[in-house]
Amino acid sequence: MIRVGIVGNGGIVQQALECFREAGINCSALWCRNAEKGRPVAEKAGIRKVYTDYAEFLEDEDFDTVYIGLVNSMHYEYSLRALQAGKNVICEKPFTSTKEEMHTLRLVAQDRQLFLFEAIMSRYSQNFEAVRDHLKEIGDIKLITANYSQYSRRYDSYLQGTVLPAFDPALSGGALYDINVYNIHFVAGLFGRPEHVQYIANKGFNGIDTSGVVILDYGTFKAVCVGAKDCAASPHISIQGTKGCIETFSRPGFVRGMKLRIYGEEEKTLDVKDEGHPMTNEFKVMSKVISNDDYDRTYDWLNASLTVMHILEEARKSAGIVFEADKKSQ
Repeated sequence: MIRVGIVGNGGIVQQALECFREAGINCSALWCRNAEKGRPVAEKAGIRKVYTDYAEFLEDEDFDTVYIGLVNSMHYEYSLRALQAGKNVICEKPFTSTKEEMHTLRLVAQDRQLFLFEAIMSRYSQNFEAVRDHLKEIGDIKLITANYSQYSRRYDSYLQGTVLPAFDPALSGGALYDINVYNIHFVAGLFGRPEHVQYIANKGFNGIDTSGVVILDYGTFKAVCVGAKDCAASPHISIQGTKGCIETFSRPGFVRGMKLRIYGEEEKTLDVKDEGHPMTNEFKVMSKVISNDDYDRTYDWLNASLTVMHILEEARKSAGIVFEADKKSQ
């Protein structure tokens, strides 16, 4: 069983702590910049040690795996430093700001024979694999549509001129990286890298995308991924083929209620099992992979994450969205 040190104290970290507990995984230390904000989070989770020095945190031998739940722009640096300190890493989505950063993390993890995971929930779901297994039944794929849109609590502040991390290009924010990434992971997880990518975005006053449509051209079929933080709709994913379709009305990270419809026949449910909360499930899968020393599977997942980073960066740049990380790589 893995032993985890936590990086961050925001909402995603608090959710992750509950899911680690449900998965039976021990979290022994927490790092954050502000101890006054981090200590209540740690105490609620039964964590005794709270660090504000990251180097000192990484020297702690009571944990072997670091969970990183920071703003997007900090994922690369804090993941890299953890790997260099000999720790396995679980990093929240999106993995990094650029594909070059992702490529570097993968090389370091492989060179040091460490485990490196992207916390994207659909990847670790047996129900997601069931979708892959049934694709051939719907004939030649023609169209894929995926919509995941949630009105952000921070959007009202943004409209008043207050730029929080979710809408800050300096911190690698925006709808594409924050919410549409789930759709792109779902599609790319099944079909890989497309031939062409285009992002048509609604952009705010500081150039960040508040919503938009990503078009993925796979040659013989097309995928449309819609993600929004400035408006909302019921989530939906549909994979349409010449003989039938597979669809769900759950968000892309929650792979459940998947229906297979063959034209002229009754629909059937593809769900393999009730996996519980998908974040709890992903932590269980990661722990099992580490316990089994299954490096090959981990590095296959890293290749898939790199494919997604290629798509995200190509989409973002097609819409003229510039991150601070782009300037660093020049």
